[in-house]
Amino acid sequence: MKFTYFRLFTVLLFTILLSGCLYPQSERAENDLPNEAQLEMVQTAVETYRENRRGLVPIKTKGSDTPVFQKYLIDFTALQQANALTEIPGNAFENGGYYQYTLITPEDNPRVKLLDLRLTEAVRQVNVQMNFYRNEHIYPPFGEEIAEGVFTIDYQELGLESPPRVISPYSKENLPLVMDIEGNVYIDYRLDLTRALKEFGQEGYSNGEDLRYLLVEHTPFVPAYSLPYAVKDGEPVFSAAS
Repeated sequence: MKFTYFRLFTVLLFTILLSGCLYPQSERAENDLPNEAQLEMVQTAVETYRENRRGLVPIKTKGSDTPVFQKYLIDFTALQQANALTEIPGNAFENGGYYQYTLITPEDNPRVKLLDLRLTEAVRQVNVQMNFYRNEHIYPPFGEEIAEGVFTIDYQELGLESPPRVISPYSKENLPLVMDIEGNVYIDYRLDLTRALKEFGQEGYSNGEDLRYLLVEHTPFVPAYSLPYAVKDGEPVFSAAS
């Protein structure tokens, strides 16, 4: 009888613990998605902070050579200390989520966008392999030159089983990684830009304006780890090749 009670108690305890573990996972899954309400909440907090700080914006200090879409990361601590924000969004990196909140055009018209950290990790892994390769070779593992100064990556030389790709935050399609003449790794967003041109048009971008902002203006995400693009014959091309 005691053994039966012990078994029942063990099963009940396991069920309680299991349900306790499952709830945070389901909640975490929701927090891993872009959320318009959370974006608006942070946008309002940034505007409040800016009004109270005479035009200053709550960003972390980055070097001047930091790429533009990774440069203006929002400082949630500053927002909270200024009583502009009560809680950090659940999908933010600072709260265990997949996204870093960042600003575009912070000087003139600061707008809150998301940087998908899964891109960061994918690029980082290729960069690790690239560094190993560069320690033993003079030149990076150049593949085909697809634009002036832009190359595919010879993944076999790099010791990879297949060409490196990342999942697009825009289309959920696989996007290839490319590199420049110095071996710096970037994401090739031409697939997403082609779709954006068809959906939103190219007005304002035919005069050489950076086409990446077409994605920024119409979606919650920034095209992190990217080279500039332009429009040529109605198609997105790397700016160096336009």
